[in-house]
Amino acid sequence: MPAHFLPMPPRNPAAMFEIQPKNAETYRQQTRRSTVIIALLFLALAMVLSTAAVALFGEPGGDNLRFNVGGVFVAVLLMVALMRGTFWTQEWMAPAVYGWQLKRSLMSITNVMHQVTAAVEKDDPTAMKLLRFYHLGLSQMHELDGNSSDHSQLTREMDQHKARMEAQGIDTEQTQLNPAWIEAVKQSSK
Repeated sequence: MPAHFLPMPPRNPAAMFEIQPKNAETYRQQTRRSTVIIALLFLALAMVLSTAAVALFGEPGGDNLRFNVGGVFVAVLLMVALMRGTFWTQEWMAPAVYGWQLKRSLMSITNVMHQVTAAVEKDDPTAMKLLRFYHLGLSQMHELDGNSSDHSQLTREMDQHKARMEAQGIDTEQTQLNPAWIEAVKQSSK
């Protein structure tokens, strides 16, 4: 499964996310491998559970569609439980988990972007750090996903914002997302 389709694990809202250097080709190769593993496991579970449901509860030559669907539904539930309980912490899932966390962090900023941009216009240092993290994270996400279509526009915005931060003496290496920044920007816009 692509990282954006993974079930949500237990999340500590106070936890910081940090952008880590990644090789895009290696990342894509590793996430494809974990996707294939998850897909094959799901298919095997669905087939076994559907066959078992039909064998246990079905009628020979009868309409057993509901048992087949029931087996697939139970397989989905088992996969969610396996993802949350076991797979999420496995080394082979680490790239997909990182991608999911990166996208989740970016979405938390996107949800308040109008407040962030308004605060940046007022030279709010916290909002400026938040926007810089967003730019760095979005740039990495595009690189990891192999999406270069919007990169030139993003690069211009990043360069302008970086220059503005440097002019104000704000550190431009904002590779950690502090959830308190989001709350501070929300509070300042009230």
